[in-house]
Amino acid sequence: MKRLLAPLIFGLAGCAILIALGVWQVQRLAWKEGILAEIEAKIDGAAEPLPDVVSPSEQRYQPVALSGEIGAGELHVLVSVKQRGAGYRIIAPFTTDAGRQILLDRGYVENEAKTSERRIGETEVTGNLHWPDDRTSSTPQNDVEGNTWFARDIGPMAEALGTEPLLVIARSETPPAPGITPLPVSTEGIPNNHLQYAITWFSLAAIWAVMTGLYIRRSRAAEKGTVT
Repeated sequence: MKRLLAPLIFGLAGCAILIALGVWQVQRLAWKEGILAEIEAKIDGAAEPLPDVVSPSEQRYQPVALSGEIGAGELHVLVSVKQRGAGYRIIAPFTTDAGRQILLDRGYVENEAKTSERRIGETEVTGNLHWPDDRTSSTPQNDVEGNTWFARDIGPMAEALGTEPLLVIARSETPPAPGITPLPVSTEGIPNNHLQYAITWFSLAAIWAVMTGLYIRRSRAAEKGTVT
């Protein structure tokens, strides 16, 4: 029996560690769901005018209502949309009734519509302020001359279009722009894998317990001479 004490302790310790990791992921899941709920509530909140003083940390996702004019010229950001494939986000200059010039993410067009003419002029827009973090270490450099961008780099885009470095992502345009599908701000792209992690840890704990039980059972049978 003493020979089985060490594997029993080892097995119980392993199960305890794995279960603790699973519980921690459940706690992280609750925390992440709370954060996502806060973000969704902010995204869907009441629209406000453009802020005079910009604070990305505090105003990210802030809903805004704009009235003004979409200007000529636009930038094309390569993007892939589920069930539709590759295409481009259309980033256009927008001049508000108060005279401010900002960037407007109008939404998605398919590859073949990249160079099509689009409705511009007087427009009312509802959307959200955003400071997207599209660029990673593997993101190619933008082809500014060819007007193909691989990330929504607000500073260079603002310089290219002569606007403030302030981006509004449209939820709707009035009148609507034929051929453009808005890609509004949402929590869809924010990862939340804690449930899968929790299931993995709890599954490993169960497997560990079963393997420990089988090992102890075989060891006891061997001691009794019933296993060769």
